[in-house]
Amino acid sequence: MNRRVRRKVVNKGKDGVVSLSYPENAVEDLGPEGNGVVDWTSLPDDTVIQLLSCLNYRDRASLSSTCRAWRVLGASQCLWSSLDLRAHKFDTTMATSLASRCANLRELRFRGAESADAIIHLQAKNLCELSGDYCRKLTDATLSVIIARHEILESIQLGPDFCERITGDAIKAIAFCCPKLKKLRLSGIKDVFANAINALAKHCPNLVDVGFLDCLNVDEAALGNILSVRFLSVAGTSNMKWSVVSQLWHKLPKLIGLDVSRTDIDSTDVSRLLLSCQSLKVLCALNCPVLEEDTSGSTITTKGKLLLSLFSNIFRELSSLFVDITKNGRNVFLDWRCSKNKDKNLNEIMTWLEGILSHTLLRTAESNPQDFDDFWLKQGASLLLSLMQSSQEDVQERAATGLATFVVIDDENASIDCGRVEAVMRDGGIRLLLNLVKSRREGLQSEAAKAIANLSVNANVAKAVAEEGGINILAELARSMNRMVAEEAAGGLWNLSVGEEHKAAIAEAGGVKALVDLIFKWSSGGDGVLERAAGALANLAADDKCSMEVAIAGGVHALVMLARSCKFEGVQEQAARALANLAAHGDSNSNNVAVGREAGALEALVQLTRSPHEGVR
Repeated sequence: MNRRVRRKVVNKGKDGVVSLSYPENAVEDLGPEGNGVVDWTSLPDDTVIQLLSCLNYRDRASLSSTCRAWRVLGASQCLWSSLDLRAHKFDTTMATSLASRCANLRELRFRGAESADAIIHLQAKNLCELSGDYCRKLTDATLSVIIARHEILESIQLGPDFCERITGDAIKAIAFCCPKLKKLRLSGIKDVFANAINALAKHCPNLVDVGFLDCLNVDEAALGNILSVRFLSVAGTSNMKWSVVSQLWHKLPKLIGLDVSRTDIDSTDVSRLLLSCQSLKVLCALNCPVLEEDTSGSTITTKGKLLLSLFSNIFRELSSLFVDITKNGRNVFLDWRCSKNKDKNLNEIMTWLEGILSHTLLRTAESNPQDFDDFWLKQGASLLLSLMQSSQEDVQERAATGLATFVVIDDENASIDCGRVEAVMRDGGIRLLLNLVKSRREGLQSEAAKAIANLSVNANVAKAVAEEGGINILAELARSMNRMVAEEAAGGLWNLSVGEEHKAAIAEAGGVKALVDLIFKWSSGGDGVLERAAGALANLAADDKCSMEVAIAGGVHALVMLARSCKFEGVQEQAARALANLAAHGDSNSNNVAVGREAGALEALVQLTRSPHEGVR
């Protein structure tokens, strides 16, 4: 590869027009076959920047380091307007190294309290959107410091997991420091008292989207003081005094979307809200047990407003938002995205609905309530697949995670619901998931691969995945430098390798080598990826030809290493099973000898026979 940076030369052509060209002497002699080699350093700057924009941050940094010119282009501010750090170990050292590129950073996604501690070192003073998950250990002090350093924040989202250590003090800090705030969504706050909410109402005049999700207590009366709010969600929040709500919230002059899903609201309170709130257009009340048990719920008078509930046809209700409803139905979200609709209010409503529906469906799938099977079959699966095509990254990820979750009915025994699987296949879910897995966004790759892995427990899905080229895609993902992506891809190969008809295809796709490499790559600190890789190798080793591939790829050494050093019982069990299958082909190959000759193999296996875990023994 020619690494020389070619010097641009300005030439004047006819009519004095200035053009860029490259002198012949700027190209290295590539030898007799040089004419067939493309000089990658001759690419225009905008092409290089476009290429870099298609890569994840790790690959972008690696490619930028290949030469001085690309290093300069790799630091272009347009490549650093958004940053997703969830898949990386983000600490103070990494933040300091990135700081020079983050002057114009506007969007940041992070994961965990350690990453939150490092955010201030990015020196991203122009940050507008902040989103974090796995924030259980995030404290008021850390959040307050972050907020104080980023005063022009317009959107703050923490969740969907619970923020157990965040209190009203941090919410007040947000109100005081972020006067431009437009969206605030927090999950799992224990108590959101009146003084915190009133501070938001007083200091954040542009606050239009508020969500206090899965909270223990939220002051209903104070929420009625946020007169700027257009979209409000209290989904999953307990201890709501609905009598207070119905008396006060109808006075909110701009409220057009309200989400009360997964609460104990009843049909009487729903009716009062629909009738009394003049500006309200959409009320989402999915998975509300009291409402759904009330036989009169299906006869609620909506007064021309949308009620999205378990007993309503959600797609038909959404279609009524549009003037032309003939082209909608189950494709209502797709039709909206493809339309050239310039109705700002409608676009805001649909964007908000994508967010709150993806959140509620995920939470519902996680809790797996009884009597929801009919909903999943008739509407839920289609909703999740439709939301996976959203232009909002967080919506896509939540929908993919929801799809991976709702098909599983018994995680311990890897049992999935055949009816729900068929609903996914009927609506083209397999091809859609495989397309998402090829996304450059690693968070979406991981969640889509998880869904494919879970669905592939079903033999019909496994066949469909193989026919759609999924085995090659998963084998490639298993080589990812992102542990979460590699782990889910290995899980998919594990489930696919159960079928005898797929084993050879996995080997041909380079899956065996990728799985063995995973064991060496994540030999410590990756119990999940190790169990999945060893489990897939165990299945593959049951086939005579594939067992030879495992041995050639260094699988015997890798599996013995796991049996000797890994303390996680799931990994031990799969490693022992893989070694057993390798040794079972004594009549057709020499793998049993290879296992016996591997240093420490027999000692490790003997030790595992004393394990308290029956599966390992």
